[in-house]
Amino acid sequence: MADPKLPRKALFNPELRRKGIYILPNLFTTAALFSGFFAIVMAMQGSFEKAAVAIFVAMVLDGLDGRVARLTRTQSAFGAEYDSLSDMVSFGAAPSLVMYEWALKDLGRLGWIAAFIYCAGAALRLARFNTTLEVMDKRYFQGLPSPAAAALVAGFIWVAIDSGFAGADFPLLAAATTVFAGVTMITNVRYYSFKDINLRKSVPFMAVAAIALVFALMALKPEVTLFGFFVVYALSGYALAAWRLLRRRVGNGA
Repeated sequence: MADPKLPRKALFNPELRRKGIYILPNLFTTAALFSGFFAIVMAMQGSFEKAAVAIFVAMVLDGLDGRVARLTRTQSAFGAEYDSLSDMVSFGAAPSLVMYEWALKDLGRLGWIAAFIYCAGAALRLARFNTTLEVMDKRYFQGLPSPAAAALVAGFIWVAIDSGFAGADFPLLAAATTVFAGVTMITNVRYYSFKDINLRKSVPFMAVAAIALVFALMALKPEVTLFGFFVVYALSGYALAAWRLLRRRVGNGA
């Protein structure tokens, strides 16, 4: 996601403009933008598996640019804006267009409406994130993060292709997945952000064993492992919301 932002008025501060643009974090952002654009090009050429993989690559690069900026103390208003625009291409336009080309275009109007719902959801999600960054609880995201939504769509395509299926085999399921990802991005459902994890703290032995198991599964079936993780993550927000609602009702009834 985008780096912690400077005030928007800082964009028009001549002193900040004279400082120029930091190269290192913006290289990662540019690489993520290229991966999203590459995914669109591959979809236009019919290479849908490459397109899906490119979206996952963009997700990894997007996670790195903010961390690199914080480690090197090179955060900037320009970098935050550039990151948001890159996210819109890589996690908004690219997944919707790849899914449309792969499975939705044969549905006619329903297909492009489903793709548009996802694309609009990503745009609204990013706009809300940027405008509530200073007041939101850092431990949680409001709505499904756009990289996770993109991974849900791209993972669906990748797993289906690896299993020998084509988009024409289940276009309605593809449309439902696309709409679900798009709508979930703009809900008020909270998702754990993992930002409070401290890698410097000691962890139980089983945690290290679990990490080793994840790496083994990634090596065996990366597409199934990644898609399964993001399906669970996408559903976790609704499960936690249902659990909180149930506890509230039990508490009120007690």
